[in-house]
Amino acid sequence: MSPSAPPACSFCDISNHRGEASVAVSDELTVAFMDAYPVAPGHVLIVPRRHVPSLDDLSPDEGAALWRMTQLIARRVKAKHAPAVNLHLSDGAEAEQDVSHVHMHVVPRHGDDAIVIQLPGTRVSRDELDRVAASLAED
Repeated sequence: MSPSAPPACSFCDISNHRGEASVAVSDELTVAFMDAYPVAPGHVLIVPRRHVPSLDDLSPDEGAALWRMTQLIARRVKAKHAPAVNLHLSDGAEAEQDVSHVHMHVVPRHGDDAIVIQLPGTRVSRDELDRVAASLAED
């Protein structure tokens, strides 16, 4: 039995110049391109060039490059298209990650836009917050 081929990845196709995309900026480790299904005009996606399904798989260099590119794109979007941005990254199917390749959304925001983000959540007790914080402090 031969090993199965990895599933097709549209973001890998884009980062390897095999897929169609409107690329804004790229470097050795990342590519920033326009979202084909934008939440708002100017919505940009930033991906690592290497296929990285989860944040757990991201190397420190790729993580740093992803963040540098995010900052660059956010600055440019705010300078040229909108007064503010939201950054969004989902990690895992339960978090509604729709493409299994790490990707950061830079979403332009205007005071009168119709975008809805439901934060904050429900207030919880200090004991609960302390319990969860302690669990995260452990290796």
